[in-house]
Amino acid sequence: MTRTNDFGQPIGVPVPDWTPRPATAPEVLVGPRVRLERLRPDHAATLHGPMVLESSPRIWTYYPYPDLTEPSAFDAYVATLLSLPAAWPMAVLTPDGVGRGVACYLRMDPANGSVEVGGIVYAESLQRTAATTEAMYLMLAHAFDDLGYRRFEWKCDSLNEPSRLAAVRLGFTYEGRFRNAMVYQGRNRDTDWFSITDAEWPAVKAALEAWLAPDNFSTDGDQLRSLADCR
Repeated sequence: MTRTNDFGQPIGVPVPDWTPRPATAPEVLVGPRVRLERLRPDHAATLHGPMVLESSPRIWTYYPYPDLTEPSAFDAYVATLLSLPAAWPMAVLTPDGVGRGVACYLRMDPANGSVEVGGIVYAESLQRTAATTEAMYLMLAHAFDDLGYRRFEWKCDSLNEPSRLAAVRLGFTYEGRFRNAMVYQGRNRDTDWFSITDAEWPAVKAALEAWLAPDNFSTDGDQLRSLADCR
């Protein structure tokens, strides 16, 4: 039933006892397959090879960064991430600390309990592995379970079909398209918005945990049930 105020106007449902949340600023998030650490300049040495030298340039198509082949250029990329406002970049590592990618908390809004995950760049060696799903699970669980956030966002270039599909696979809901949202690399970007809310999180969490469970994988590491099946 729609709520109304004393003037007969429709208003939103109450959020009782709401208080601003802490910032999403974890030093370390650890799972069986992947380790996320707060990004530091010295991570560049372990990330540069897998993300640039050992990966196709196609993984950088939808990002506003120049050629990162030279270590100095990659160092500047890391420095750019570290300078972003309202952001907390994370290095995505193997359990033993080898660099495999980057994912960032962005647009942190503790007052409203909202945060975005973005700037996700995975080395080809990490893509299409269970570790990527686990990395997103760890970031989601930190925001919702540890800190009590209400909203977790995902945004991408509307033409970046792999990113769009990944958002839907993980359980994000498509919210719409912001047209002419950005200019980068001399071209237009329309941005697609996705989100998970705190009301949706329990079901999304249960599906992710069921999919990531060891008994969902064969001895060869192949999934037995898809994430859609788990959902």
